[in-house]
Amino acid sequence: MKQKFTVFDAIIYLLFILIMIACIYPFYYVVIYSISNPELASKVVLLPKGFSLQTYKTLFSLNNIVGAFGISVARTVLGTGLTVVCTSFLAYLVTKQEMFARKFVYRFFVITMYINAGLIPWYLTMRAYGLKDNFLLYILPTAVSAYYMILIKTYMESLPISMEESARIDGAGYFRIFCSIIFPLCKPIVATIAIYAAVAQWNNWTDNYFLVNDENLQTMQMILYNYINQAQNVANVSSQTMADTANAVKITPMAIKMCITVIATVPIMCVYPFLQKHFVKGIMMGAVKG
Repeated sequence: MKQKFTVFDAIIYLLFILIMIACIYPFYYVVIYSISNPELASKVVLLPKGFSLQTYKTLFSLNNIVGAFGISVARTVLGTGLTVVCTSFLAYLVTKQEMFARKFVYRFFVITMYINAGLIPWYLTMRAYGLKDNFLLYILPTAVSAYYMILIKTYMESLPISMEESARIDGAGYFRIFCSIIFPLCKPIVATIAIYAAVAQWNNWTDNYFLVNDENLQTMQMILYNYINQAQNVANVSSQTMADTANAVKITPMAIKMCITVIATVPIMCVYPFLQKHFVKGIMMGAVKG
């Protein structure tokens, strides 16, 4: 039967449209503010005022932001890849009944979700491992995640056991079964984990803050964090640099903050379209069992 479009349906549609606008508009406002003339940007509502990319040019001309961008991309790509591979293989191992001390290993990792030693032991441990001023600091400590392991393990347990048994009859070992059968079938949950891990890697700056003094290893998030705290100083330096330039645009602290927000947000948003189709399926299937 054909459903009738009622007044109640119209109200629901209108409500969700308003919610969607409320969610999207803040980011849209940040984008149009960042590309507006800083002196006119305070009047921005729906469209940019006096299109200008001078603030972006100013930011990318400061210190080592291009190199920092490369470090952030490298840590995100390598860190996410390492997290997915190591956590997936660990999750596969703890699904095997024949694994020695399987329950102990699984519970040991789960306990780490509830017990945190704190900042000082973490700092001492990273320094003792020689990770201070070392790029490996960005990727090794996050190679395994207990939360991701639980999601992947639950998903793997939902796969038909007959496929693995057939591979064993053909002489395949654990590693071959994992690489050729189990891991390819885990694309939905792997995509979900990859999104989580990539966002965490891209946004993380505390490890850089506490353990990295080498300017060549600074991440973009750390540099942008410093720029946000020193937005007024950056604006003053930019104004002095362009004082003798014809048609110079005065950079404001708010314009700098808006541009930094866009720079920090847009790259990671580009990842979502490629993994979105697997995201919901992975979450739902990974959360069926506890």
